[in-house]
Amino acid sequence: MTERRTVRMVTNGPIMVEGPVRVEMPSGEVVESDRFMVALCACKRSKTFPLCDTSHRRRVRAG
Repeated sequence: MTERRTVRMVTNGPIMVEGPVRVEMPSGEVVESDRFMVALCACKRSKTFPLCDTSHRRRVRAG
C-alpha cells in the first residue's frame, strides 16, 4: 500500500505538505526539506521559492 501525504491549501497563503519532501522544479533543480511540515510558496513572491518565506503576508497597497 502506498503511503499518503496530507496537502493543505491555505487561503491567501502557502501549500502545506507533510514532510519530508523532495520538490522537482521544471528546470531540473531539486529542493529537499526534512521538516515534518513544509510550506510551499503559492504566490511566487518568496525569496526561497519553492519554499515559503511568508512574503504573501506583505502586500503593496495601491494609493
